[in-house]
Amino acid sequence: MEGGGSGEAEALREALRLLRIEPAAAGPSAAGVGGAAPCSRNVLRKRRRWERVLAARRRRRRQERERSRARRDGGRGAARRHSKALAEQRLLEARASGPRLCVDLGMADRMTLKETSRLASQIRRLYGANRQAEKPFWLYLTEFVVGSLIYEECFRMNDGFSNYLMDTTQESYLDLFPLDAIVYLTPDSENVLEDIDPKKVYILGGLVDESIHKKLTLRRAQEQSLQTARLPIREYMVKAVNTKNYHSETLAINQDPKLARCLESWSFFWKRLRASRCREVTGDTSA
Repeated sequence: MEGGGSGEAEALREALRLLRIEPAAAGPSAAGVGGAAPCSRNVLRKRRRWERVLAARRRRRRQERERSRARRDGGRGAARRHSKALAEQRLLEARASGPRLCVDLGMADRMTLKETSRLASQIRRLYGANRQAEKPFWLYLTEFVVGSLIYEECFRMNDGFSNYLMDTTQESYLDLFPLDAIVYLTPDSENVLEDIDPKKVYILGGLVDESIHKKLTLRRAQEQSLQTARLPIREYMVKAVNTKNYHSETLAINQDPKLARCLESWSFFWKRLRASRCREVTGDTSA
């Protein structure tokens, strides 16, 4: 019997050892869960106080982050509101004193649905680019007929279209402005537009024509006895080499004002360059 009891005790100790449990901790005298020594009330009190301190610190850090985020968002919001107010002020100044840019939608019935949708998208980009300009144009959409395909596409594709700061009318530009103030921009004109005259109204043909009918806008302007001009693409831009050997001077309507807005700096540069060349020829170095 003693041998059997000794063998069972040895087996139990071996099992406890494999389970990494000390034999003394497995007995009824083991104190606390998992063999941990019991904590005194003083230790428990200090632990709870420290946990409250840590929780308060975390709460203060979270509140500070929220306040910082609110300050940043408030600053951005104020900056956006200020920028929006400045853009609107510049547009209203252009409305009062020029320059003015008009998109002629009188040829919209020549376009397919796909081309009309592209034109509506270009009008959105035109408005956005013009709004961001330091010296914007005041925009007009003429012959913008209620219920027409271009009318429906503009409202369908452009969020907030009804709030755009520009004039839309079903009338023709011929009914709105004197003939001698109108300049029709067409890539086929012989006249190069070197300067922006705030007293003039510049007309863009609102036409996305994937087949590119030659001289369509030029003929339209000539039939209406209007002045014409083209942007100085040939004079200022270098043709990139391409395998198709195809170059077009016809721009999307949202590209025309971006290029036209550069005319002021271009004109100044070329005038200075021509003047310096004249001085070199004449030997005058006084300037």
